[in-house]
Amino acid sequence: MDTDPRETVRRGYDALSHRYDEAFGTDTKYGPWIADLLDRLPETAEVLGLGCGTGVPVARDLAAAGHRVRGVDISGVQIERARALVPAAEFVRAGAAALDLPEHALDAVVCLYALIHLPLAEQPALLGRIGRWLRPGGLLLVTTGHRAWTGTDPDWLGGGVPMRWSHGDAAHYREWITAAGLVVQDEEFVPEGRSDTPCSAPAAPDRAPGAGVVHRTGPAWRNRWGRSTLEVGAVPRPTPGSGAHAAG
Repeated sequence: MDTDPRETVRRGYDALSHRYDEAFGTDTKYGPWIADLLDRLPETAEVLGLGCGTGVPVARDLAAAGHRVRGVDISGVQIERARALVPAAEFVRAGAAALDLPEHALDAVVCLYALIHLPLAEQPALLGRIGRWLRPGGLLLVTTGHRAWTGTDPDWLGGGVPMRWSHGDAAHYREWITAAGLVVQDEEFVPEGRSDTPCSAPAAPDRAPGAGVVHRTGPAWRNRWGRSTLEVGAVPRPTPGSGAHAAG
């Protein structure tokens, strides 16, 4: 068994890259999130995908819209497939925690269901680096944890290999995101398709339990046990004529 949790994650995606796509409808997932991000991006934006997977659909759709996209993933199999599936983008095999870029180099960073695979102790520092990589007005689209949890599924997706996750609770992510200099703009709870699992977010009166509740009032997070959320943050833009900052 791997003692390094990064190796558990890498081996899991190397082994089950195709099965993961089949299980989660890779070609069509994240559609509303990508559309919203495209509406916010400047023309010909510089975008980084952290934990980019096969590049579908995020890198594919952003590159098709004319943006310059670089994807980074720890899995060599995922990166090989991404290069074949999305030739218009650039892909690099690397661990997110070891990645470093110049300050103010990016217009957006997309990190969906990837941050929660990193060891928890490394996540605040990565969020801090993302804050420095983004230009003023830059955007972060990220899924994080809701309840604190660290653990391993020994038979991930029924494929006979383990997968590991580690995340803090919502309060910690709020602190880390704010400390990174980001301003939360939107939040959205999204069901993971299991209404029989515990969930701390109540269902709206007109929705069945587990169907999900959309919020757009503050930081967002992901719940390992049945719900996830979308977060879009922005680096503050300087207010003209003053030293104050306003939300981007």
